[in-house]
Amino acid sequence: MAHSKEMTSGASLPLIFNFTIPLLLGSLLQQTYSLVDAAIVGKFLGINALASVGASTSVVFLILGFCNGCCGGFGIPVAQKFGAHDYVTMRRYVAVSLKLAALLSVIIALITSLLCAFILWVMQTPETIFDNAYYYLLITFIGVPCTFFYNLLSSIIRALGDSKTPFWFLLFSTVLNILLDLLCILVFGWGVAGAAIATVFSQGVSAVLCYLYMNRKFEILRMTPSDRKFRPELAKQLLYIGTPMGLQFSITAIGSIMLQSANNALGTACVAAFTAGIRIKMFFLCMLESLGIAMATYCGQNYGAGKPERIWQGVKSATLLMVIYVVIVNGILWGFAERFTLLFVDASEHEIIEKAALFLHVSVSFFPFLGMLCILRYSIQGAGYTNLAMFSGVAEMIARILVSVVAVPLWGFWAICFGDPTAWVFAVIFLVPAFAYMYRRLKVIVARERADKM
Repeated sequence: MAHSKEMTSGASLPLIFNFTIPLLLGSLLQQTYSLVDAAIVGKFLGINALASVGASTSVVFLILGFCNGCCGGFGIPVAQKFGAHDYVTMRRYVAVSLKLAALLSVIIALITSLLCAFILWVMQTPETIFDNAYYYLLITFIGVPCTFFYNLLSSIIRALGDSKTPFWFLLFSTVLNILLDLLCILVFGWGVAGAAIATVFSQGVSAVLCYLYMNRKFEILRMTPSDRKFRPELAKQLLYIGTPMGLQFSITAIGSIMLQSANNALGTACVAAFTAGIRIKMFFLCMLESLGIAMATYCGQNYGAGKPERIWQGVKSATLLMVIYVVIVNGILWGFAERFTLLFVDASEHEIIEKAALFLHVSVSFFPFLGMLCILRYSIQGAGYTNLAMFSGVAEMIARILVSVVAVPLWGFWAICFGDPTAWVFAVIFLVPAFAYMYRRLKVIVARERADKM
């Protein structure tokens, strides 16, 4: 029997830490799969096939980022009602979120599938890789419902304080994905399309298994016919919270696309250094992102329980964990950045190694800002103020565009290295007063509710 876990009482630091670890392992697993998937395509299908996958990476992130953001947002009211012990409304939120997911995912899949060729044409995809890129993108977009439901169900389970179960399903999905990659590419000979089919199918299977497990093992989620009814007022609230979170991911992706485009114009060495640096950086920022996701559930439950003071305690505990981690990671990357780069390029590529190390040194120096960004943004989202948190994504986008348009032409790769850090600083400058505003409002709201009950 799976167990939900309340985070509304007890010391905040161990609660947040224990919740974060499975999220971290899952995030690292995803990064590992990304590398293995690219290696399989590149090794067995060649450079053009690998380029076909890479040609659509940014737009895939743009669309799937929106879907994943919505899923995270749909889990917030579930966490809030769980914290408030209002299990009837919680189950109704779950039922409505599943219906919304079905509708939104089909609409997104239909529109994006029809626009695949146009998207690749706008992105000036070379003719030599256009067909493969088209089929990869088409299959990925057709599979949006699988991705949507998989992430939504994981978000609902996490909202109940269980971060371990989603990890095991992610592990299953990853192993299945790799096996299907090899089957579709080596045995069936489906090429790049086979890689996309493997990803979509594995997520679809995981979504179905996750749904069956959730209904059988979480008694608190077992619904009556009344719970399953569609309720427009709950749907409106879910969209009010989920849509800004989805847009935040997409808005951030736009800035990243601009920065990537500016770097592409600097030449092959810069592109290779940037690619290697980004992949290494993604591994080391997994902890910060996982800590943020943990804070969303923690704050959502404590908001629902009417305990805003615990939200502030949680932020302080998460900040302490973040600082300890950042100190360790700075020591690692300042000492071994060049060696990590050798995982991607030959030792004779001195320029690429030097530039990648520069990129990593600059990035890790600003990890405290990224850590605060994750903690504050997800805390604000967990309390339901997703519109407010979305503007931090706008700040990030503006920063990256300014760096891309103004700084890169003047300072080249040096400016590229400061692209993401500048965005993190811009976001934190916005998020600090935004969190203070939200926290004051929460205390006022809770004080009024307590007074009304007296």
